[in-house]
Amino acid sequence: MTITTRNGASAGANDALAANGTDADNGAAESTAVTADQKIDRQVIGLVGGAHFLSHYLIFLLPPILPLLKADFAVSYAALGLIITIFNLSSGLTHVPMGFLVDRIGARRLLTYGVAASTIIYFSMGAIGTYSAILVLAAMAGVANSVYHPADYALLSASISPKRIGRAFSLHTFAGFAGGAVAPLVMAYTSMQWGWRVGLMLTGVVGLAVLLSLLLGRRYLSDSTTQPTKAVEAAEAKNTADKLPESNKSGQSNAASEKSGMALLFSMPIFMCFLFFIMLSMSQGGISTFAVAAFVSIQDISLKGAQMALTAFLVGSAVGVLIGGQIADRTRHHEWVAVIGFLITAVVIFGVGNMMLSAGWVIAAMALAGLNFGVIMPSRDMLVRAVTPEGSMGKVFGFVSTGLNIGGAITPVFFGWLMDQGEPRLLFWFAPLFMLMATVTVLAARWARPNVEAPLKV
Repeated sequence: MTITTRNGASAGANDALAANGTDADNGAAESTAVTADQKIDRQVIGLVGGAHFLSHYLIFLLPPILPLLKADFAVSYAALGLIITIFNLSSGLTHVPMGFLVDRIGARRLLTYGVAASTIIYFSMGAIGTYSAILVLAAMAGVANSVYHPADYALLSASISPKRIGRAFSLHTFAGFAGGAVAPLVMAYTSMQWGWRVGLMLTGVVGLAVLLSLLLGRRYLSDSTTQPTKAVEAAEAKNTADKLPESNKSGQSNAASEKSGMALLFSMPIFMCFLFFIMLSMSQGGISTFAVAAFVSIQDISLKGAQMALTAFLVGSAVGVLIGGQIADRTRHHEWVAVIGFLITAVVIFGVGNMMLSAGWVIAAMALAGLNFGVIMPSRDMLVRAVTPEGSMGKVFGFVSTGLNIGGAITPVFFGWLMDQGEPRLLFWFAPLFMLMATVTVLAARWARPNVEAPLKV
């Protein structure tokens, strides 16, 4: 009996050791797989984030030097605003078609083409350096810019692990804001040292660095939007659908069949998100384009100080995006995050344009406004995800992103006209007004959201 017990114990011990060894091996393998998975995700975020950095860097190159362009070209601010309008029109008109093209020829290839084209175009702006040439090149730059959002979101969706996709979107947005924050600093320094034309030509260095990174790291970027993420999304939809009443299941099926393609894009919730993006762009457009010139006119501040104020707004926005990402992960009420952020930003922007402040206070106020504005951005993306059916993320984001271009096309000429009329303070009336209108659209988008919960990605 003793021997049997011992043998049994030994056998049991051996079995336990074998089981533990197997578990340990499996755990080690899983840990290695997770580490490799995280490494790939970091590579993808770095590559796509670098492209988004370049996109916003290029967008914010011209606004800080508008007073210099006005002096060199001897044109009105409305004429300078036309440059920004043409850029946004061409980008807005090509955004949705570019999204379909991304699906056809591949996001990775198209993003590489877009980076190369953007770099050449902005280098040419500085090399040629005439008003008429910049107008033509602005139209070309808009087409190149329309590549970034559809390609970026397609690559992130196909390449990033589903459990980290939210953080990937947040860092993607942060990279864009960082690019916009760096551009005024670079242009302020280079324009003082060598002139604005050299500042524009130096974008060739930044663009070439991003282009080389995409070429060298192309193996990390997946163009397939039908592989593991689709399987995971389908499983999630099925699990959620199993918990729904039969009436809701049929409603889900009908919604999926009836709303697709262009019909989906013009459904009420997504169209309200589209309007929200327009108001978002209009609220920021006047500030980012004419705040520097307006501050020089109405505040006791130098051109350098005014450029620093705009930079503070953009840097604050970049920091706010990271804070907003944490908030977005901890709440389902993304519409209220956007509303509160807009209200605070509107009050600060109105105050900084209608009170006499020293340069230090102007810079501090713009940093605070930018911080709150940035907090809105992750919740903005989550709102869009919440009304987007499975498998339609690319086309929906391409469509609503067009709203940014439409708003960007409307505001520059309007705010430029206000500047030409000698009313720079009205910039700080209308920008907050557009923010208040944005709060209405974001709440309307929330109320228009369908009751079907399965397709919602909050």
